[in-house]
Parts: sequence; structure tokens; C-alpha cells
Amino acid sequence: MATITYTVTVATGTNQYGTGDKFYLNGTVSPDINLIEGNTYIFDTSDSTVSGDLFSFSTSANNSPAAPYTTGVTQNGTAGTSGANTTIVVASFAPTLYYYCANHTGMGAAAYTLSGGSTSET
Repeated sequence: MATITYTVTVATGTNQYGTGDKFYLNGTVSPDINLIEGNTYIFDTSDSTVSGDLFSFSTSANNSPAAPYTTGVTQNGTAGTSGANTTIVVASFAPTLYYYCANHTGMGAAAYTLSGGSTSET
């Protein structure tokens, strides 16, 4: 199993929810990503631009209706401060997930879960 880290920042951008503050992963505005079952993903939220935004997962797009997903998810520290991150160890048979901001709407995108036999990540 692998550990993959994404650097999370927040800036104005446009995604499927419109224009405004958005999560950027490794410099790309709200990309859909693939999460491999059994892998650990660390979303580094220590950048000061993430202050006030809570990087979270849901089983509903944009968490609407509210359906937070917490299986294997750990939030460490305070977003925007040194060492802050959200970590997920992807469970077997995890549903399709969506990353979103628990404090603001329209900031994220899809996080497709793939079986451990898959090798495609992005």
C-alpha cells in the first residue's frame, strides 16, 4: 500500500459549482481524483490560504444533502497552520466520495474510489 500526499491551497477559481474560492490540489483547481482502496492519502492543509476552510469528505456532491464521510478519515491540527492535514485510509468497498469544505459550499470535486488492484491515480 502507498502513501500519497496532496498539497491543498485555496484561491479564486472556477469549477463545476461556479467561480469563487476553491480548493486547489497540487496547483490544480478542484480536480477529480482517484483514491485506491488500502492507500493512505494525506491532504496537507498547512498553507495559510486554507485558514478557515475545513477539508472534508462526503458521499454527496458538495455535501448536499449533508452526508459527511468519516471512515478512515483523520483531521490533524488547524487548517492554515503548520502540520495541519486531513488524512484518509481508503476502506475496502468505499463509496464514491467528494471532497468539500465543511465551512463553505462549492470548493471541491469528486474522489473516485478504486479497488486495490487498480494502479491509476490522479
